[in-house]
Amino acid sequence: MTAIIDIQQLEFAWPGSAPVVQLEQLQLQPGEHLFIQGPSGSGKSTLLNLIGGVLTGFSGEIKLDGQSLAKLSARQRDRFRADNMGVLFQQFNLLPYLNLVDNVCLPCTLSKQRRAAAVERSGSVKNEAKRLLERLQLPPEQYQNRSVAQLSIGQQQRVAAARALMGAPTLLIADEPTSALDAQARDVFMQLLLEELQQGATTLLLVSHDATLAGYFSRTLSLEGQN
Repeated sequence: MTAIIDIQQLEFAWPGSAPVVQLEQLQLQPGEHLFIQGPSGSGKSTLLNLIGGVLTGFSGEIKLDGQSLAKLSARQRDRFRADNMGVLFQQFNLLPYLNLVDNVCLPCTLSKQRRAAAVERSGSVKNEAKRLLERLQLPPEQYQNRSVAQLSIGQQQRVAAARALMGAPTLLIADEPTSALDAQARDVFMQLLLEELQQGATTLLLVSHDATLAGYFSRTLSLEGQN
């Protein structure tokens, strides 16, 4: 079975600085969930940006589903990311001029592959968006006409999670997704997210400084930083 993430002898440093990321080896199989923890400055977000193909200039090897990122052009990396990765940002990056369903449908406007997966799952892209929102306790008939700006932080986070899950990406990358939530809302969110991930073979890579999240994961990677 091809590993979804296969990293060997990875090292990355900003010009004139000591290495920010040094990782000898990391492999994740389809459907595995990895929690990456560490203090500020330990390279957590940098590692996500390397795996996501946003940062280049590293030494070593990063393969995603057998594809070497170093061998892809910038355009090819963008296409690979759109087809294969769902990204859950700390600040959510929802579009306030779109309703909930249209926000969730966005990945399918960028990827024919994810559009086809959504249609196969629910018959249409909008039906799949509505299914995910319902699954994450945001029934579209109740929230359809609301702007995302009118939602609570926890509700916005669930819309962002539904968008990241849209079209069954191979890999879901989440960067500090619970940082704005209190403990109760955090736990509800994590349970809903993991339950939805169990419906498919999506691999999860989640970064947080919150060590209590480790209890939701079978594997943990601790980054200590270079300072």
